[in-house]
Amino acid sequence: MTLELDHVGIGDEPGAALPVVSAVAAPGRPGIVAVETEQAPVLASLVAGGRMQPDSGRLLLDGHDDAAAVRKAFALVDTPGVAEPFPVMSVKRIVREELAFAGQRPSREHVDTVLDELGLRDYADTHVQRVPTDVRIRLLVELALLRDGVTGLVITSPERHGGAVEGWFAVVRDVARRGVTIVLVTSKAAATAIEHLLDTIEPLDTVQTEDPEDVARPDGDVPTDTDTLPTEATA
Repeated sequence: MTLELDHVGIGDEPGAALPVVSAVAAPGRPGIVAVETEQAPVLASLVAGGRMQPDSGRLLLDGHDDAAAVRKAFALVDTPGVAEPFPVMSVKRIVREELAFAGQRPSREHVDTVLDELGLRDYADTHVQRVPTDVRIRLLVELALLRDGVTGLVITSPERHGGAVEGWFAVVRDVARRGVTIVLVTSKAAATAIEHLLDTIEPLDTVQTEDPEDVARPDGDVPTDTDTLPTEATA
């Protein structure tokens, strides 16, 4: 599954809300969209995820203009104001609520199982704003991949949470090695660093791929159309 952003943009230059960008993402090879300003990463993510029509350019899935198919296959991950968890939510609460969104059992035992399988039990009671960036991205990525039909991800601005690019990109790299198609929307500085790390992703035909569904997915029907993690914590 290949996703192409072909000279997509929103608004007119100078000062376009989303300057024209292009990227190609394929299984095992993340596509990098480098944009600046506060608004542009969100707009780029919405366009890449098929949630917003660009003013110019095309969004193509395997060569076809099919925004509905993109929406079904691609989850937005940590997109500000759209698919990011409320900062003071605990890791275990995020897991519980995302399991519920995915139509799975949000029981305490199931939450513990997911945390154990992701190696995140030590962070269970930690507010997500306080976990390292690589842990945050791993958590949100793996939960997104529990949704039915999701085989692609649009990850928004991991660098805004701090930490070394190499740390959180290692998570992106490991998921890409499983054959997941990833669009990474990030700053220009981070994108420069990532360009040197892309070659650390071996071609898929040399890697033993893993089905994303192997990560903490029990049997059961799972609904679609849930891209937004909770944005408010309740007592």
